[in-house]
Amino acid sequence: MARKLPLVAKPQAERTIAVLDVGSSKVAALIAIVGPEGEPRVIGVGQKPCAGLKRGLVTDFEKTEAAIRGAMDQAERAAGVQVEFVHASIAAGNLGSDVASVEIDIAGASITAADMDVLRRAGRERIDPRGRTVVHAQPALYALDGQPGVENPIGFHADRLGMDIHVVTADTPPLKNLDRAIKAAHLGLKSLVAAPLAASLAVLEREERELGVALVEIGAGVTTVAVHSMGVLVGVAAIPMGGQDITNDLAAAFACRRAVAEGLKAREGAAAAVNKDNHEAIEIAPMSDDGLAEPMRVPRAQIIGVIRHRLDLIFHEVALKLDTLGFVGPQARQLVLTGGGAELRSLPDFVAGALGRNVRIGRPRGLTGLPPAQGGAAFATLAGLALFAAAEVPDIWHHAAPPASPAGGGRFGQMIEKLRGSM
Repeated sequence: MARKLPLVAKPQAERTIAVLDVGSSKVAALIAIVGPEGEPRVIGVGQKPCAGLKRGLVTDFEKTEAAIRGAMDQAERAAGVQVEFVHASIAAGNLGSDVASVEIDIAGASITAADMDVLRRAGRERIDPRGRTVVHAQPALYALDGQPGVENPIGFHADRLGMDIHVVTADTPPLKNLDRAIKAAHLGLKSLVAAPLAASLAVLEREERELGVALVEIGAGVTTVAVHSMGVLVGVAAIPMGGQDITNDLAAAFACRRAVAEGLKAREGAAAAVNKDNHEAIEIAPMSDDGLAEPMRVPRAQIIGVIRHRLDLIFHEVALKLDTLGFVGPQARQLVLTGGGAELRSLPDFVAGALGRNVRIGRPRGLTGLPPAQGGAAFATLAGLALFAAAEVPDIWHHAAPPASPAGGGRFGQMIEKLRGSM
């Protein structure tokens, strides 16, 4: 159905951005105005439940399209504007990362913007997607004569200028399917953003990034891990488990409907039991609603035990990913939890004990006008998408890519428009 909302004129110094967080349980949309100061001001949000994805993968185009359309229509009506292009999150597709290194000869001269262009082109040639799609390729560290740690090399003298590039890749088919679902909702895809990168922008402190921090986002179907060091993102990984697995475990353990199990998790669930939980009985409605089956009554501690079992599985995998990504040693002590699953009662204490690290809950910040309903950890990726779009984050791989056609068509390699800005 074509949109008929009027376009709203705005001052030349402002621009409108729109973002979509397409998750396994919900689709959330946000529209914001970015002014000269660069901080997004939220003018519209929308949210719809989504049953068209599993583990972040599109499994039903009609249901996914309907959820996308419904969430964006809500946001557009609240904002009073019509949008054409969106930045969307991606958590599926077996997200992975690698580091590509490049170095060029400067011959002792002062580094110029032209040298940086040469370095970017050389860096792009060093990236090998290995049959996958490059989601991001961002500078991680610059080095002068082999010594890293320079944020902006322009103006420095050096014989050799080097750069490490953090490359995030994903399997191509899931990205194509998400692109198709978004286009079916009459929206163009401006860029895909790895969910752990977006969430990191919304919840991590600058000093945490510099000292070393790992972000764990517990979504409904996928848990993602993002490791930061020396102020930059250096590794991402995804685990095909999340909050829906806890719900399914509860439904199976107590022979109840998923909706009942979800309520149990939210109202009675926790990551650790206390003494009174062994004595307080919780009534659980049966699967059948024929009026003959009796409700089950179980101690709250039994519910928590089922939850703990799944948490053990999830955070065992998180620990393995952290080791693989090199998050070890004395500066690998800080861990931030976010995502809808992070709201589980006493989870930080559980994770601190399981992983032996300092743990806090990360909630979105950095946006003006974000409604309280979208201020929780479940909306960290949505807020981070807005911050990503507002910052126009530079990207080496897509910087030189040809722009998308006006109709949004063309091969998939043209799906993501080049990200403007300079390094």
